[in-house]
Amino acid sequence: MVDELQFIHYDSNSQKAEPKQSWMDQLTRDNPQYLESQTGRYLVHQQINKVNIETAKRRFNQTGGVHMVQYMSGCEWDDEDDTTDGYKQFGYDGEDFLVLDLKNLRWIAPTPQAFISKLRWDQNRAQLEHDKNYYNKECVDWLKKFLDYGKSTLQRTERPEVSLLQRRPSSPVVCHATGFYPDRVVVFWRRDGDELYEHVDHGEVLPNPDGTFQVSVDLDLTSVPREDWRRYECVVQLKGIEDISTRLDPALVRTNWGKTGPGRDGGVKNDITTPIIIAVLVLAAVAAVGVAGVFVYKKRSGE
Repeated sequence: MVDELQFIHYDSNSQKAEPKQSWMDQLTRDNPQYLESQTGRYLVHQQINKVNIETAKRRFNQTGGVHMVQYMSGCEWDDEDDTTDGYKQFGYDGEDFLVLDLKNLRWIAPTPQAFISKLRWDQNRAQLEHDKNYYNKECVDWLKKFLDYGKSTLQRTERPEVSLLQRRPSSPVVCHATGFYPDRVVVFWRRDGDELYEHVDHGEVLPNPDGTFQVSVDLDLTSVPREDWRRYECVVQLKGIEDISTRLDPALVRTNWGKTGPGRDGGVKNDITTPIIIAVLVLAAVAAVGVAGVFVYKKRSGE
């Protein structure tokens, strides 16, 4: 994956590396051996991880059942200050097993069963130096190459749509931004021009099915009179576009309660009878005896 977008796939049924993005066609034309070499790597990892599962089962005194080895490897590059970072780690049955400390070139064993591997791998200085070069140089070079081939997708900017939502009269007001790209966004509430930190709940940035992202930031206005709401505004900052500021006008707040009966201010509630549904995607990516490569390209936007 690059910036959470899958661009290549392998599984033990097909036993073949397959591109998942159209821009990969040009990359493979320019690098004819790329898919073949990736297939070879994944076949090797497939066999290695079969052995790793048996080794882990012995370490944990397990004789049967379904078990899972996970391997995550990747690098990051920030194009503003040119800093890089990398990571390589193993998991077993959903728990950390071994983690490479790239800065100090040593392995960390979060569980006693991994300590024997840590001692052995710490002695392999040649492999540690190879990892240092790979994650600081080779991996980053490939990341930049992927960004260049997929720039129309990976380096685009899509403006978010911003809505003000409220589930019930006593609920927090939600500033919901959706449809933006990339995912590096800053959303916050202001009152009289000053950023608020209290009574604010920041949600996670979540993916949408179309490859864009969404995020919600709640503001608790329980103790604020309705006539003071206009002092508040939600601000969305995304690199490449001007800040989007949405003033908290009670008339613009979309709700999911009916129009009958008085609101908190004694007026008529919003005439919206269809519930507001905010879809939340929870992605669980599990690789059983597999390899996951994660590449991250960072553009800072003040967060």
